[in-house]
Amino acid sequence: MVELTGHLVPLPVVLPLLAAGLRLALGRRWPRLQRVLSVTTLSVVLLVSVLLLVAADTHGPLVVQVGGWAAPVGISLVADRLSALLLVVSVAITLAVLVYSIGQGMVDGEEVAPLAIYHPTYLILVAGVATAFLAGDLFNVYVGFEVLLTASYVLLTLGGTGSRLRAGATYVVVSLVSSMVFLVAVATIYAATGTVNLAQLAERLAELPPQLQLVLHTLLLTGFAIKAAVFPLSAWLPDSYPTAPAPVTAVFAGLLTKVGVYTMIRTQTLLFPGGSLDTLLLVVALATMLVGILGAVAQTDIKRLLSFTLVSHIGYLVFGLAVGSVHGLSAAIFYAVHHITVQTSLFLVAGLIERRGGTTSMRSLGGLATLSPVLGILFFVPAMNLAGIPPLSGFLGKLGLVQAGVAAGGPLAYTLVAGSVVTSLLTLYAMARLWGYAFWRSPSLAVAATPGTVLESPGEPALTSAYGPEETVGPASRRTVTGGATTLGGQAIVTTARLPRTMTGATIALVAFGLALTVLAGPLTAYCERTASELLESGDEHPTLAPGGDG
Repeated sequence: MVELTGHLVPLPVVLPLLAAGLRLALGRRWPRLQRVLSVTTLSVVLLVSVLLLVAADTHGPLVVQVGGWAAPVGISLVADRLSALLLVVSVAITLAVLVYSIGQGMVDGEEVAPLAIYHPTYLILVAGVATAFLAGDLFNVYVGFEVLLTASYVLLTLGGTGSRLRAGATYVVVSLVSSMVFLVAVATIYAATGTVNLAQLAERLAELPPQLQLVLHTLLLTGFAIKAAVFPLSAWLPDSYPTAPAPVTAVFAGLLTKVGVYTMIRTQTLLFPGGSLDTLLLVVALATMLVGILGAVAQTDIKRLLSFTLVSHIGYLVFGLAVGSVHGLSAAIFYAVHHITVQTSLFLVAGLIERRGGTTSMRSLGGLATLSPVLGILFFVPAMNLAGIPPLSGFLGKLGLVQAGVAAGGPLAYTLVAGSVVTSLLTLYAMARLWGYAFWRSPSLAVAATPGTVLESPGEPALTSAYGPEETVGPASRRTVTGGATTLGGQAIVTTARLPRTMTGATIALVAFGLALTVLAGPLTAYCERTASELLESGDEHPTLAPGGDG
């Protein structure tokens, strides 16, 4: 049984690539079949990932040598507790976002184009993420990064609007810089040790002079910190993500920065377990939390606000990593699972707000709780979860991090505990402010910011004047916003009084998944503690990335 499950390890990489190739070969023909193919592929990958999770937790890490070539010459793919857990969560949210984007394409009449480009690129992104999680050597971690980044360049500029191209240019430059730093680090490590296999590096790096270890450690962390949007290397993110289509922004927010955090965890626990940079990481974690959330409080656009909260809460993950204890690391892993889910949910909700109101400007919105109670609930639940309201998973994760900080002791740790509490309170303030503007206040107080509106199919008399003096809200109500918000293909978003069912259903599923993390917090916490204990074992005894083995 273990050997059979071990042979499943390459499938999360191979299946999306095969599906992407088939999608490209089909072109624009049979769009319904192509949608089914994409959803089925990710559903199968999710099932395989769950099987790997159970097997890794029950029987230990699963190692496969691709093509039968033994490490370090061959490519090792490894599914241990950490990689399997993050793989399950990442595939689950990418599946939900894919369904959401299919619904958006159908509503906008773009189910053929640009989705003929979108779907293959999206599947390649999923394959890149899986490669980064499962790779057993540094070079293939780099390959995984490059695959997902190449796909992200296409997704970020989809539709070719001016704002997306400008943001894409910034994103590409920053990504290339981080990739160059990472590649230089890989080359230097290979020159110093003669290998890039993670298991062998765990042994050989310890034999290098401390000064050289520090240089290599700093190079790796710098490259990963840019990808994870850790302050002060995070300025690119709030300007890049908000311009992308809602599903693209959602999957970027949920996954791309977490892949960077994942590699930081591997670096700290396996390659450089001495903790020589833990103090620096504590300082960086505090700065990331506070600078990020202060930026969020100052925003009046929902997507930019959420982008700054994304940066801020990366600081919590770095906090748990820097503490260096089993409890701190397990809390960071728990919080990573929570944050992937909740942050993705909020960006999908932002897309629905854009669909209903024609804008994400808080000053131009109002009365959404009355106009669309379902939308109000879908925002309120993950927003309170992100803010850490008991007994939701956000509160449980933050509580674990605070307890780990107190247990670590010391002035810096206590300062970080206080900073995390302040960040949580400011997050609550930012979410409450957003709620007050967009959902709670009278729509008549909103400033119309969507000129050029064209009405179609009149329905019932207008309820408000927030979105134009002649807007109707009957079942057939429909208007085209010709300025600002754009679809996957760069066309003006068509807003409707009723939220599209497919988009809403996918968002509901993801919000429910976030609530399930609270219900299953006990088993999940125990799993994260086992994961942290496994990661913090010494390099000589660490079974995760053994050079040999076959499942």
